[in-house]
Amino acid sequence: MRVATLNLWARHGSWSRRRQVLIDGFRELDPDLVALQESVVTDDYDQVIDLLGPGYHVVHQKGGEADGTRASIASRWPLRGVRQLRLDVTDRVDPSEFAGWAGLAEVEVPELRRGRLLFVNHKPSFRLGHERERELQAVRTARLIEEVAGGLDGDVHVVVAGDFDAPPDAASVRFWSGLQSLEGMSVAYRDVWAWARPHEAGHTFTPHNPLVRGGNWPLETGRRIDYLFVRCHGSGPTLRLVDCRQIFDRPVDGVWASDHFGLVADLVPMS
Repeated sequence: MRVATLNLWARHGSWSRRRQVLIDGFRELDPDLVALQESVVTDDYDQVIDLLGPGYHVVHQKGGEADGTRASIASRWPLRGVRQLRLDVTDRVDPSEFAGWAGLAEVEVPELRRGRLLFVNHKPSFRLGHERERELQAVRTARLIEEVAGGLDGDVHVVVAGDFDAPPDAASVRFWSGLQSLEGMSVAYRDVWAWARPHEAGHTFTPHNPLVRGGNWPLETGRRIDYLFVRCHGSGPTLRLVDCRQIFDRPVDGVWASDHFGLVADLVPMS
């Protein structure tokens, strides 16, 4: 099972050139599950289908920004039990922005002989001073997952993906990683990048990408803010990691795909 996440940066910059890099990259990558942030959906355009092709089941965030920017889930397999959650946890979260949202779906994976799979796209607040909001948003999404998982029979596998807009040592990310509790709750998820490459910083938002320096973040120093997490049960994660790497982390003929680097992981059930 190949799972990917990427912030698409909407249609900013040299979109026609970025579009072709993204199309070629996703067709070569051939992911089964994709969490996308800053995807654009309007009455006459669906950026997710445009980039991934027609062979996917897609769920888009309801609402989004005025230009159609939102978050999306795409799956090679059918989706059911879709739940969407607005994460307006304080009055500092602007409901007109796409950030502050989580989407959850049960994925009908034919190769998963035992158990169920929940795929979650978590997109908290992006503003630097909003770690309090990100903490509350992490808790709210985690509670939704536990509610849905608790209502399913058999083993439940959970993969949480997204642009978390917080580095690994932030409280919101430490919460997901099982390193601290928040609001009287604790969970345990395995940070897939740290699992695969514990000695690599893995910055996904970095000034090495000129789209970062040339955008709204000219003073950015580099952070790992995009994640894949696998839920733990018992003695560890319920899915086994084969590999994890960054995607769209270098230019193609001088063209960068997005201002974020993405992640892809290959996961299989524990035998």
